[in-house]
Formats: sequence, C-alpha cells, structure tokens
Amino acid sequence: MTVRRHVLTGAGSGIGAALARRLADRGDDLVLLARSEARAGELASTFPHAHLLVADLADPGTLNGLGRQVDGPVDSLVHVAGVVDLAPVERLRLAAWEEQVTVNLTAPAVLTRELLPHVRAGRGTVVFVNSSAGLTASAEWSAYAASKFGLRAFADSLRAEEVEHGVRVSTVYPSRTATPMQEKVHEQEGRTYDASRWISADTVADTLLHVIDLPADATIPDVTVRPVVPRPGT
Repeated sequence: MTVRRHVLTGAGSGIGAALARRLADRGDDLVLLARSEARAGELASTFPHAHLLVADLADPGTLNGLGRQVDGPVDSLVHVAGVVDLAPVERLRLAAWEEQVTVNLTAPAVLTRELLPHVRAGRGTVVFVNSSAGLTASAEWSAYAASKFGLRAFADSLRAEEVEHGVRVSTVYPSRTATPMQEKVHEQEGRTYDASRWISADTVADTLLHVIDLPADATIPDVTVRPVVPRPGT
C-alpha cells in the first residue's frame, strides 16, 4: 500500500494540529511548515516522523525555493495557518492590515506555486481552510475578511487552471471553532469565551479528511461548517 504524503501549515495548534494528529495516527507522511528552528523543534517532538520545513509565512520570500526541499508526489497541500487582528477601519493599523493579508493570502499563494509540481505529480488536492469571514464580512473584520475573500478568489482561479492537470482544489469555510485563535477573537471582542459553544477542531479535521480522502471521481469545491449553537436556556 502506497503511503500518502501531506504538506500542512498551522500544525502547531487548533485545526492544523488536529488534522496532523489524525494523519500521523493512520501512518501517512507529514511535511510540516514551521516559522523558525525553535518551532520546528517543538513540532518534531510532537510529530517525530514528520519532515520539517522552516519558513515564515509572515515573510513570503522565505518560501521561495521551498519546493526543492520536498521529494516526490504530494497527495494534499493543506493551508491552515492564519492570523486575525480585529479593528474598525478608522483605527486600522497598516501593520495589522499587511500582516493579515501577507499570512492569510500572499503566503498561501506563494507556497502553492512552490508545491504545485509535486501536487500535480500526485494528482493531489489543494485545500484552503478559509473562514465564514471569507463569505460575509462583519464590522471590525475588514482586514481579515479581505484576506479571506482574496483567498477564496485565489482558490477559484487555481481550480480552473489545474483541472486539466488532475489537481482538485477545495475551500473549507469553518465558522467559529474552539481554537486559540477563537479565544483571541473573543478577547478582542470583549466577550466571554466558552469553547463548548463552538465547533471542535476535530470536527473540522473530520471535514478536511473527507475532502482529502474523496475518491478520484469527484471533488468538493466548497464546504461550509457551522456550529449548532443552542438557544439561551436550552
């Protein structure tokens, strides 16, 4: 049986960590992106059989040439990592705007370009973990939503380009998920964080596994995952 290979960003926590654990537990090969040597060491202790690549999504130039560090076909490239910093437009800092657009949009585009020959060779799947903010933008979410709307457009274009190469492209739109990022969002919103009200990272990982493992005769271009939030008093 051929062992499958997956390249992931964001494997250090939340959805990325849940997905990486599931893939590792079933014996698949993991190629994990780490922003620094120190972070790579931490990931290596959790995923001792993974191949670690060091590059900083906040500095997309470090991604140039990364494809040469990966050998052979890739079955899936899964973009999970992201950053969020809420603010109304009147107080939007340039640095915050640039960081979110860089990490959430530019870096995935560059990394996809670098790994595309490997994904083509594996007739694999590129999966973008987007957000409900990539479908509807709310107040104070302008920078994050803009980066995610852009990521949605990038995925749509890539899908149209790569169908002739046998590459499938899927975008997954999780709504609020119980992750450290969501805890930060609640803090910025001034709300009490209750993880039990939101989707678990493992549930989103289940969705990603379904997309990755889909038989070759079909594709799932887009899928939205929403929490079932009980009404007050229920």
